[in-house]
Amino acid sequence: MLKRFTLKYVLVALMLDVVCVVAALRLGSYLRVTLPYGLVQFNPRYPEGLPQTPFYYIAIVLWIMVALTASLYDPRKNYKTIDEFQTLTITLGVFWLAVAGVLYYSFRDTSRVLILYAVGIDAVLSMLWRVVMRVGFRVQQRRLAGETRVLIVGAGTVGCRVSEMIETYSWTGLRLVGYLDDDPQKRLADRSVLGTLDDIQRVVQEHHVNDVVLALPPDAHERLNTVVSRLHELPVNVRIIPDYFSLALYRATVEDFGGIPMINLRDPALNDYQRLVKRLFDLVVGTVITLLALPLMLLVALAIKVDSPGPVIFRQKRVGENGRLFDMFKFRSMVVNAEALQEQVIRVDEEGHVIHKVKDDPRVTRVGRFIRRWSLDELPQFFNVLKGDISLVGPRPEMPWLVDEYELWQRKRFAVPQGITGWWQVNGRSDKTMHLHTDEDLYYIQNYSLWLDIFILIKTPWAILRGKGAY
Repeated sequence: MLKRFTLKYVLVALMLDVVCVVAALRLGSYLRVTLPYGLVQFNPRYPEGLPQTPFYYIAIVLWIMVALTASLYDPRKNYKTIDEFQTLTITLGVFWLAVAGVLYYSFRDTSRVLILYAVGIDAVLSMLWRVVMRVGFRVQQRRLAGETRVLIVGAGTVGCRVSEMIETYSWTGLRLVGYLDDDPQKRLADRSVLGTLDDIQRVVQEHHVNDVVLALPPDAHERLNTVVSRLHELPVNVRIIPDYFSLALYRATVEDFGGIPMINLRDPALNDYQRLVKRLFDLVVGTVITLLALPLMLLVALAIKVDSPGPVIFRQKRVGENGRLFDMFKFRSMVVNAEALQEQVIRVDEEGHVIHKVKDDPRVTRVGRFIRRWSLDELPQFFNVLKGDISLVGPRPEMPWLVDEYELWQRKRFAVPQGITGWWQVNGRSDKTMHLHTDEDLYYIQNYSLWLDIFILIKTPWAILRGKGAY
């Protein structure tokens, strides 16, 4: 059912967007010779202001390529309105930039005003049909679907996630009746906890429950059979949410194994296609940035050489993707024997976390303090990117001795290529060291996309200018 619905949605949505593109180009041609702004004489080569059949075909192919690359028609990623409109905005921007590029290298006589009109018209039409479709879908859902009363068994983390989902999609008729949980503290602290698991039959009957969702933690699964057996005689739907989140190292997916549905706890964080696109992106963008930064690198190298004795480039062992060790390059910002003096600056906070990066570090040189403030010491890492040691964007590669102190859940950050910049750097660049930012790293891993990489790269210069935590 889901596959058929998804395929139909993709085909209908793609057709409507293609119609919007063609209509925008046609209306743009009309407005160009009608409205006072942009009114010009007819071009004998393109009397309507735009090359006809060839360019329409090119525009349609470009739209299909950009839209599918951006996952514009994936209902799982764009179920919420704000998510779909964000993806649509990015898709429209990339598509019309591509259109402008094609026109520049082929049909250069095409009016720029025409394209500006077409961009605005396409944006309005594309958003309009999506709004109409969403409103119509919601009206239909409310008309066809009655109220569905849901009881959640388990008031823990998983149960709360289910509750948030029910609230988000309450427009479909979902209503939360409450929870059942054996923890007496939860029953005293939260009125929505209606009793223990032994009360399930009474609660289902008294509150006219339609659906029971079992969201029990792993240590409570021994009671699962008892709860299910007590629901056999009641007219309710029973759904189980496996609490695999504490087991999965990276991400988990449901897959068919010989006709048996199973949960894969070690599904790769990046599939082969995503890994290829990310590597190509690193090579192209990394090469451009490296060439542009070479003059600046030479100046920094000269300043380091004049300021203090020792090599210009500092090599340090770091832990990369899947725990692989590599030599990370940086401009030397400390005295030559800095690592031997590490014990003098290491601190331990109140929670027992090791803090190895502190303000006013006596090992930092004068030039080193400046290049650290503006992150210029990181520039040689672009050569690590070109070598394939790291990526432009990803969790920061950590030092091996700190990784040895990691808890198991913190090692999830090595599921993807490590990077020069990342999610936590552009969201505050706070004074906490990077091994205490695992939550932000996991957010990046779970929400990875090429567009997220581009977004982080765009925000990185602003994070550097803020300078918070740069020492």
